[in-house]
Amino acid sequence: MNNNDSSDIIPDHLLVGWREWLSLPELGIRAIKAKIDTGARTSALHAFMVEPFEKDGKEWVRFSMHPKQRNNDLVIQCEAPILDQRMVTDSGGHQEMRYVIESLIVLGQKQWRAEFTLTSRDTMKFRMLLGRTALSDEYYVDPSASYIQGKPPKKSKPKKSTTKK
Repeated sequence: MNNNDSSDIIPDHLLVGWREWLSLPELGIRAIKAKIDTGARTSALHAFMVEPFEKDGKEWVRFSMHPKQRNNDLVIQCEAPILDQRMVTDSGGHQEMRYVIESLIVLGQKQWRAEFTLTSRDTMKFRMLLGRTALSDEYYVDPSASYIQGKPPKKSKPKKSTTKK
């Protein structure tokens, strides 16, 4: 196998870069840059104004998030059932109790369900970390590459009418 040729990788496995565009359609997040972090066991999603509530007799969480880096003007409101609350230790050794939710992830042509913890990532470069548990055994990470699965399509602008009156 040629170490420089990604075409030799097992065809059923998806090659991703160290950062990728993905979407979380169930949360209303059309596009978000995620850092692919094999050093992190758990995936994390930026969240603020986190508020638990009850819906149909089940525990849910409502939160706000900024999906774009360095842009606090765009805010998306999200809701999801609470799966769990877990104590998570971050890379700096700090422990925090976090809500855990599950959502559909779309990355390139693949989609699957994964768990995320909710935490403020305002001071971090990426609003989302995709950890190794979410990647499972179906993905290879190329640490020298970015956005292998492509960038999301830009919103199309409405076409101007060319009809004359």
